[in-house]
Amino acid sequence: MYHPTTYNEISIVSPSKTDGTHSQLAPLIDAHIHLDSYENEPLEAMLKELPQTEVECVIAVSMHLASSRANLQLASHYPTLVYPAFGFHPEQPLPSEAEIDQLFEWMEAHLSDMIAVGEVGLPYYSRLEATEAGQTFDDAPYIRLLERFIAFAAKHHKPIVLHAVYEDADIACELLQKHSVTRAHFHWFKGSKATIELMAKRGYSISFTPDITYEVEIQELARLYPVSQVMAETDGPWPFEGPFAGQMTHPRMTAAIVETWSRIHNIPLPEARQIIHTNTKHFYGI
Repeated sequence: MYHPTTYNEISIVSPSKTDGTHSQLAPLIDAHIHLDSYENEPLEAMLKELPQTEVECVIAVSMHLASSRANLQLASHYPTLVYPAFGFHPEQPLPSEAEIDQLFEWMEAHLSDMIAVGEVGLPYYSRLEATEAGQTFDDAPYIRLLERFIAFAAKHHKPIVLHAVYEDADIACELLQKHSVTRAHFHWFKGSKATIELMAKRGYSISFTPDITYEVEIQELARLYPVSQVMAETDGPWPFEGPFAGQMTHPRMTAAIVETWSRIHNIPLPEARQIIHTNTKHFYGI
């Protein structure tokens, strides 16, 4: 069973006491990015420059089968830099049963290539949009598909990357418990205090995006969640506001995420960088 790293297990990088220079900061990991959604030219430039931006690697999540194949190809070109996760993003119409079966068969055939199952989850925003338009929305097939992905993760001992916010997170938690899955990463999570407490108690991880630098709701979540169960992500190429307005979303933005998180917890930046780095490597087994 997966157990989050406890705070006193983390090796802290301490400032140098001999030459007065700043200690070397732990590298950054973007724990959730849609690489295949970038245009080819900026993507290639971004990946080639990552080693010069303190970014050690990224977790490349997928939208569907074609996306999974694209991320696998990127990982083959950039080994140790790109770690792909395969799945089906819930904020889109469901494919046919035959297409779903094809995705699972392909995932079975590429178990050794995948770092995790993801991105999978429930269609909160699609359902909200339909409701606001006065339309009905049947999320039962999405719940069944999510359970199938969770069962797959349990069978193959893979971590799972979840798109499940607010009340959808409660459904995801029930399914995770049903299948005894504890290596669950709720990306860009938002939810009630009761759900936050339940997820923290069960050892589930969450990740913060660049909006932690300007969204009070996310900053409050950061205060509440255990430091050993958090990571940093960009969800690129999704654009952000605040200090990132008008910029292409880049994995190097995780530096600002960790810096903001460190101030929220009053943790020195070298310690914060090491904590987030250790959490991410431990969760994904990198």
